[in-house]
Amino acid sequence: MESLSLQIYGSKVLRMKGATVEEFDGELADFLDRMVGTMIIEEGVGLAAPQVGVSKQVAVVNSEPENEKTLIKMINPIIVSTSDETGSFEEGCLSVPGIRGNVIRPVAIEIHYQDETGEKHELKAEGLLARVIQHEVDHLNGVLFVDRLSIAKKMLIKPKLRSFSDGSGR
Repeated sequence: MESLSLQIYGSKVLRMKGATVEEFDGELADFLDRMVGTMIIEEGVGLAAPQVGVSKQVAVVNSEPENEKTLIKMINPIIVSTSDETGSFEEGCLSVPGIRGNVIRPVAIEIHYQDETGEKHELKAEGLLARVIQHEVDHLNGVLFVDRLSIAKKMLIKPKLRSFSDGSGR
């Protein structure tokens, strides 16, 4: 199965809110399989549809890549609650290669989503899984992890981000 092409910082689709998925068909299932394949090839723990050029509310996550049983395919995910407790952790992103930075996020969340058949699910997640889900849901809303970095860190990475936008990066 052919992998999908990653969109890199500066691509307009990365800043768009993804459209709600209404059709749960074979085309969606195939797309999800290709997303999973791309995530594995790129050695990521999550991938959102905008990262492969598709502005839809679709993401895949696997905070334990060596265990395929922990793979979650999320359609139309909504974070319905977050913990008051937050934590800082160094994040990176397949769409912003070579840049990492500490992001503060809630340590636990509750999310509602649909699977590829349209069945509704509720999930309580904490730790790394909660962080990965929040990162991917951000993508579905046009937000990148670099938007959540400290002002000082943003100033440090500005030249690198500019190189992506002008095509000289990566």
